[in-house]
Amino acid sequence: MERIVAWIHEKNPGLDGPIGDDEDLIEARLIDSLDFLEFVYLLESVSGREIDLQEVTIDDFGTLNRIKERFLSTAPAPAAPQTASR
Repeated sequence: MERIVAWIHEKNPGLDGPIGDDEDLIEARLIDSLDFLEFVYLLESVSGREIDLQEVTIDDFGTLNRIKERFLSTAPAPAAPQTASR
């Protein structure tokens, strides 16, 4: 998580103090649309896993706790629901 928090601070030089684990990173504009793909690449690097953007939602990136749960836990991430195709 240290690299992730450091990246957020780097992108937001006016940010003072710690980032709350449940602070909404997107609503607080700590991660914006211009930097989002760079953030995804960072998460892939930190987690060692590729992130399929078809299998995640914006909520998966909403807070440090959710990022930790979704991308950095040792348990496999839950798969997106599959639709039947015939």
